[in-house]
Amino acid sequence: MINAALIGMGWWGKNIAQAIQHKSTELQFLLGVTKEVPQTQEFADKLSMQLSDSFEEALSNKEIQAIVLATPHSMHAEQIIAAANAGKHIFCEKPLTLTYQEAQFAIAACEKNQVVLAVGQNKHFWPAMAKMRELVASGILGQILHIEGHYSNEHSTKFFSDWRESPAESPAGGLTGTGIHMIEAFINLIGPASHVNAMVSSQRTGPDPRDSTSVTVKFRNGLSGYFAMVRATPLFWRVHIFGDQASIEAIGENEIVVRHKGGRIDRHVLPPLDSVRAELDAFAQAIPAKFHQGVAQDRLAIPYSISPLQMGQTIAMFEAIVKSVETGELVEVPH
Repeated sequence: MINAALIGMGWWGKNIAQAIQHKSTELQFLLGVTKEVPQTQEFADKLSMQLSDSFEEALSNKEIQAIVLATPHSMHAEQIIAAANAGKHIFCEKPLTLTYQEAQFAIAACEKNQVVLAVGQNKHFWPAMAKMRELVASGILGQILHIEGHYSNEHSTKFFSDWRESPAESPAGGLTGTGIHMIEAFINLIGPASHVNAMVSSQRTGPDPRDSTSVTVKFRNGLSGYFAMVRATPLFWRVHIFGDQASIEAIGENEIVVRHKGGRIDRHVLPPLDSVRAELDAFAQAIPAKFHQGVAQDRLAIPYSISPLQMGQTIAMFEAIVKSVETGELVEVPH
């Protein structure tokens, strides 16, 4: 069992706490850090969590082995580096950082201090996406030719914080909320991007925006792709990868459709799981056994399924998309 501190207890931080506390056998929260201690006290008491308004207190607490960040995006890089320098393993909600340079600094700090870094991309753990990766690896696609996707939801309407309205914190429409999941999926399935071209079409700005973002991608291996996202529309997820022998389509959390050359169609409906708990359990399992309580010391750590290299490539593509939206031009992805 890993003892952790949860930094940030807004809407999503509370979701993380509820997914883990008294449920996970891998990780528990001893401490929650929030600017709103009185308003959060009742919630914390129900989950047997202590509260503080000090990030530094979490870093200095010797009983805490890991830090879980659910803070505004612009704070991630500095907080990751501080936690790494304090010897804490780090789980950071997406996006890891807002720039590729920040991502490089954060990853380097974790490597220097020999601590585990994991990023919160819970859609990676959806059963449909796990099955898609399995099927792609099996070779049934033949020669891979193209990938496309779409992820939209209503969170901009239902869950609003002032910082989420800021273009500096949440650039390019829904990119930090939904598009970042598409970027991670594309990189994991196809590889790093070489160029992107993106645009945002906006009908209304402010606390309850109405906009869409469209992105076309050229990958370093020469393949093509595109994806889109709409803020304030019913939840929809789709990733579709095409080969010359078959195509594989993930629809939502649990459904996969495989269309084979010749017309055969296979459908898979997979058992659901709590993807937030799954990603945090995977983070804890990536931490060496010597940091765990009640775990056999010869238990081998399992590397987190999104590598530091892929984390960096995700933010490189993210930053290039933001630049393309701002300039209206094709942008080369840094590497």
